[in-house]
Amino acid sequence: MTSKFETDFGTPAVQSDQQVTLTIDGQAITVPAGTSIMRAASEAGGSIPKLCATDSLQSFGSCRMCLVEIEGRRGYPASCTTPVEAGMVVRTQSDKLADLRRGVMELYISDHPLDCLTCASNGNCELQDVAGQVGLREVRYGLDGANHLQDQKDTSNPYFDYDPAKCIVCNRCVRACEEVQGTFALTIEGRGFESRVAAAGGKDFLDSECVSCGACVQACPTATLTEKSVIQWGQPERSVTTTCAYCGVGCSFRAEMKGNKVVRMVPAKEGPANRGHACVKGRFAWGYATHPDRITKPMIRKKITDPWQEVSWEEALQYAASEFRRLQTQYGRDAIGGITSSRCTNEETYLVQKLIRAAFGNNNVDTCARVCHSPTGYGLKQTLGESAGTQNFDSVMHTDVVIVIGANPTDGHPVFASRLKRRLRQGAKLIVIDPRRIDLVDSPHARAVHHLPLRPGTNVAMLNALAHVIVSENLLAESFIAERCDDAAFSKWRDFVAQAECSPEVMEAVTGVPAADVRAAARLYATEGNGAIYYGLGVTEHSQGSTAVMAIANLAMATGNIGREGVGVNPLRGQNNVQGSCDMGSFPHELPGYRHVSDDATRNLFESAWGVSLQNEPGLRIPNMFEAALDGSFKGLYCQGEDIAQSDPNTQHVAAALSAMECVVVQDIFLNETAQYAHVFLPGSSFLEKDGTFTNAERRISRVRKVMPPLAGKADWEVTIALAEALGYRMDYRHPSEIMDEIARLTPTFHGVSYARLEEKGSLQWPCNDDAPDGTPTMHLNQFVRGKGRFMLTRYVATDEKVNSRFPLLLTTGRILSQYNVGAQTRRTANVAWHDEDRLELHPSDAEDRGIAEGDWVGIHSRAGETVLRATLTERVQPGVVYTTFHFPESGANVITTDNSDWATNCPEYKVTAVQVVKVTQPSEWQQRHRSFTQQQQALLKGRRKVVTEPGR
Repeated sequence: MTSKFETDFGTPAVQSDQQVTLTIDGQAITVPAGTSIMRAASEAGGSIPKLCATDSLQSFGSCRMCLVEIEGRRGYPASCTTPVEAGMVVRTQSDKLADLRRGVMELYISDHPLDCLTCASNGNCELQDVAGQVGLREVRYGLDGANHLQDQKDTSNPYFDYDPAKCIVCNRCVRACEEVQGTFALTIEGRGFESRVAAAGGKDFLDSECVSCGACVQACPTATLTEKSVIQWGQPERSVTTTCAYCGVGCSFRAEMKGNKVVRMVPAKEGPANRGHACVKGRFAWGYATHPDRITKPMIRKKITDPWQEVSWEEALQYAASEFRRLQTQYGRDAIGGITSSRCTNEETYLVQKLIRAAFGNNNVDTCARVCHSPTGYGLKQTLGESAGTQNFDSVMHTDVVIVIGANPTDGHPVFASRLKRRLRQGAKLIVIDPRRIDLVDSPHARAVHHLPLRPGTNVAMLNALAHVIVSENLLAESFIAERCDDAAFSKWRDFVAQAECSPEVMEAVTGVPAADVRAAARLYATEGNGAIYYGLGVTEHSQGSTAVMAIANLAMATGNIGREGVGVNPLRGQNNVQGSCDMGSFPHELPGYRHVSDDATRNLFESAWGVSLQNEPGLRIPNMFEAALDGSFKGLYCQGEDIAQSDPNTQHVAAALSAMECVVVQDIFLNETAQYAHVFLPGSSFLEKDGTFTNAERRISRVRKVMPPLAGKADWEVTIALAEALGYRMDYRHPSEIMDEIARLTPTFHGVSYARLEEKGSLQWPCNDDAPDGTPTMHLNQFVRGKGRFMLTRYVATDEKVNSRFPLLLTTGRILSQYNVGAQTRRTANVAWHDEDRLELHPSDAEDRGIAEGDWVGIHSRAGETVLRATLTERVQPGVVYTTFHFPESGANVITTDNSDWATNCPEYKVTAVQVVKVTQPSEWQQRHRSFTQQQQALLKGRRKVVTEPGR
């Protein structure tokens, strides 16, 4: 159902330089050429009845409710499908129009349940509104004839019901699935009176091809498709616009509330990142925020084998502070550190790194970007001069050739994927470079021209081969290179990739991809207009992750595909604020704004603002913290909103490091895997309980707005301030807006950012400063941030992780649509209906060689460890390659990943692990130990005792 908190203009807005003036009901109106009469009337304050029309879909003209009279024309055309013309005179109200509309509405109502008072959509139903609008007072047609009132309701989907008895066959849901989502999962079955909406590919909605994005529910004008939450709690009373806390797309939502209860999340039409669309996670999977597993009281314990004790905020913070000071006194200033969160706001992340540098007195701060996109920061900084993507998401609508490498947008970034598929349906061409046949390779109405299924670990070889073709066949953008790039660096790079060792023919033995396919893909990218590259963790999480990022930037510069709409280098960021956590100075070598700690001017700026002296040497990265913990020199950790015990590689190594620490402070909303090793637990707050900002993958800074009070009494930023004060360092902020003001003062790319400007503009893309007061949708327009673009030599170096007779298969990992990252959020929602366990995908030929059948339990053995998963046989993976997700801690996906990492950033090589797979009958030894440890920790949590109860709580 279209949100009652938004205006629906009936048809989409039209962009045109030509303006047209017409008269509607005696009022002169000027609108862009191509605008529908319906939209023109609506923008002028009028209201033409409609049922099949909505401004998120192209006009359809089926319901016949929006008829109008046009002077000089015969008949009564539909206003939604009739464009305005200069001098046109339109009447939207007359006795004849009223009779026609009432007659049409009467036919609709004759086959519709008259249960408005008990209907979940009562008060927010377009059919109900239009019936009142046209003045329908009686229905002359009885209900004795054929009707659909007894049609069976489909309640299979965990988030919404489908009631065909209330369907008016307006086609809006079908069109939304096609135009907005691009899944084509809905259709109209039957003809004439027997026409009804059906979900394709299954017996019901849950079993069908529907991906539960909610576009159909949002488009439905009746109660045919209704959220179960609305059925349970009734219609919302107010709306608060905020930003989704899942992936790096950064969708804008209206949290529609009843008191302090979220009734539903509706994607905001004006949201620049999502344009009114959503995925199953952002749209429906928000129930984790009030899940019974939430821990809302601070807890402490001496040892991880002790029961937890509930204490006051003051006692918990004082205990954590005293332990940190004890450790520094006993082991030295650098014995403690912290990890910032990519799920928390910019303001909260900024405060954590400030606390570590100013209150801890060291630079031992890192963030989860270390294990995902740190090579993006390094590689793009070296080549282009800035550690972020170059475009906004709308840019893809101007692209002619898209390369997707090491990313799976339909699962990891589904709202962007829908926009990409729309562009592909318009004629853009797609090249997919991935070991696995992802959905984009062959999906309804969106197929790849080339799929290059390279072997895991050979990205750099593939990228060099593409570059070789571009150089050797003289497909270079010579004038762009001469004007925009460093001559000496380009010459060295050109000579390097021109060598025979980089040719597709030589690299075929490395990548496994036929040379002819590589040559065809390179020619397509270099010659067919605007070319854009989108990449993900399948590029960065390798031993040559930084090298691959630089190779991608080289390709873009070599073909002139940078610095305008429709082109660029576009990292698809994994978590909601991983870009922001990097921007805020969460790396041990950089202060906010990507400025090195050794730079005297930068350090002096922050020392003056913070009133402390800062170290000029980089601190410890996350892997270094683990090693130092095992060596006995790193003893304390403040971990806000990250689950390193599940997300980081070589799980047993991480667990050993955490066990070796004397004080682990975890700030989170659940007792996650890391918190089981904690000595202090500080309750966190969800995105619904705080104010702040997130920065998405397109550098877009968007507001996060509090829609309900923090369940634990404090938002995360307030907890960090209180911890700093307990450590003797005072932070004076009354609201996150004041934190952003400080960020803006100290960070050149944020100089023009404030909450007032965000309210005015809706969002801003950095750099936002005096040079770009409204932000920067496209980077590197006239010159690169570093001046001249720098080509980097990207020699392919094979990973140390190699197959052999003992470990003959290569394991790679990824995500699935319904689950998110470590699963702490989505596993506590109905999303488990689609994916309730991690499985191992393997090719049927590999399965046959091992006597493995569909659904068998299989042991996966690597040089680091072993685990057991259920097998899924599929040709999505090529022979010799196996694949799994990592959303469930008991799966132990990271038990088997190794310590190999990127040469420049220590980003783990999750995507290449040599393994053997065998049929087994019981869990691995690690899984048995993990189960026992988890049960013990849950018992200690359940047996926690209250020591102090805060007044009023």
